[in-house]
Amino acid sequence: MSYRAPVEDILATMRHVAGLDALLADGLAPELEDGLTEAVLEEAAKFAGDVLAPLNVVGDKHGSTLKDGVVTTPPGWKEAYHAWAQGGWNALPGPEAYGGQGLPTLVQSACTEMWNSAAFAFALGPLLTVGAIEAVHAHGSEHLKETYLAKLVSGEWMGTMNLTEPQAGSDLNALRCKAERVGDGTYRITGQKIFITYGEHEMTDNIVHLVLARLPDAPAGTRGISLFLVPKYLVNADGSLGERNDVRCTGVEHKLGIHASPTCAMSYGDNGGAIGWLIGEENRGLACMFTMMNNARLNVAVQGVAIAERAYQQALAFAHERKQGTALDAPKGAPMSPIIVHPDIRRMLMEMRAKTQAARTLSLLLAATLDRSHREADEAKRKAAAERAAIITPVAKAYATDIGVEVASTGVQIHGGMGYVEETGAAQHLRDARIATIYEGTNGIQAIDLVLRKLPLSNGEAVKALIGEMRGVVEQVREANTPGFGHTAARLGTAVDSLERATQWMLQTMGADQASALAGATPYLKLFALAQGGTGLARKALGLRGEDTGAAALATARFFAEHNVAEAPGLELAVTEGAGAVADSAAVFAA
Repeated sequence: MSYRAPVEDILATMRHVAGLDALLADGLAPELEDGLTEAVLEEAAKFAGDVLAPLNVVGDKHGSTLKDGVVTTPPGWKEAYHAWAQGGWNALPGPEAYGGQGLPTLVQSACTEMWNSAAFAFALGPLLTVGAIEAVHAHGSEHLKETYLAKLVSGEWMGTMNLTEPQAGSDLNALRCKAERVGDGTYRITGQKIFITYGEHEMTDNIVHLVLARLPDAPAGTRGISLFLVPKYLVNADGSLGERNDVRCTGVEHKLGIHASPTCAMSYGDNGGAIGWLIGEENRGLACMFTMMNNARLNVAVQGVAIAERAYQQALAFAHERKQGTALDAPKGAPMSPIIVHPDIRRMLMEMRAKTQAARTLSLLLAATLDRSHREADEAKRKAAAERAAIITPVAKAYATDIGVEVASTGVQIHGGMGYVEETGAAQHLRDARIATIYEGTNGIQAIDLVLRKLPLSNGEAVKALIGEMRGVVEQVREANTPGFGHTAARLGTAVDSLERATQWMLQTMGADQASALAGATPYLKLFALAQGGTGLARKALGLRGEDTGAAALATARFFAEHNVAEAPGLELAVTEGAGAVADSAAVFAA
């Protein structure tokens, strides 16, 4: 099934929810004047639909293979990557001093959605490279920047992130990979890493690994972790590639989905130690890696939107084509009708559409907020934007990836039995979507991060300001007095009230009874996402009044409010009154 990037809805969300027009009015994105955003997105859409989308099924069927230490990606993969890099797409957000275009994160995120909708497994590699560029640019020495950044920005080389070890997944305290000082400014890295996305492949001449490791005299725990740049090939003084470094791929995982993305087990230092260079300061590697991680969490949120969009488009097309039963008002003896005429099929399609677009509002709002946190001239405004982005990050990552799975699953349901067999492709979306709720911090960890670290920012004032803005949107919907909104204002108002009470409960409880706060963290995050996503869809509907797409935006906002946001009071109860049931469940799992 073909893919057509939803450029119109992406642009509407950028303008009316993320605040693209405000960024331009405030002079924070002068490079986007004169319609550049529209031009970039249109060209990105063509590449995604014409070049990448046809490779999605090919990649799933062929996968990436390892033989004699060499990983080979599926047919067409390498050629598509080279065309993509030569088209300048890898350089889109890169620093201009190293050949990048320096475009805002908002534009990059919009394009990232298209790449991932077209071919999820393909887009994973470039996403890690973007994060590596950010980490090296923010924390690397001048030597590392001059040696590696231009090649990473152009896409001539790719980057990876090496955190996980067999015994150290979410808990990096257990990390054992070692680093030894050599005395010449380099380090020798030894150890094993697993689940390394694009850890080995033939698509680029060099791969730049960012590796977490411990020095011999490092403090225990995460305070003793350092970050190192370890290239696959060493780089000569003239910039040419030298000898192979002591790093190799020992295996490629056989996975539920994203078959074409080589998820590698990596071994460092089997023959004396891989040569690496310190990024940032010794024992401060986690802070450097989080520069990369925060970028990755936004991108993973966008992946959730992307896979949901692809699954929705396929289900919608199938519902128009597949004929079963007859319409309720069809005359006796009428031929079978397309299944889209059946109310429950329409309900499922609207569920898919509304969840996808709500998640898009969250992701693009986060991207624009990150832009403000870097581009505002006033320090106080930068701080406020950074705190807002910190709050939205776990909400967007968790909600968007959760709905990616839910929407893909609904897509299989709409296909019926044909969704359960591989030939339609609906099952691939579900298989591919499942990883996004796990990597870059599981969604349970996102909920913990939101509750313990993000809500207390500025003594709770940052989250209260966000809730205040949501309440303002509710009032705008009420004042609009538009019949098409139905019960939207009432449902959103109830949700914001529930969120406000649950937030106050969290702020009061987390200090005195952390266990109870954590028991309600996941339902709290979902409550937050429903309120934020619901008001985002309402803002878009308000902004599109009078335009051709206004009626569809209005119907989508109303459906989300009346069918999804309506869950808010129950989630509030799960947060504020559900901890006892979680605590008492300990007896169920006693040995």
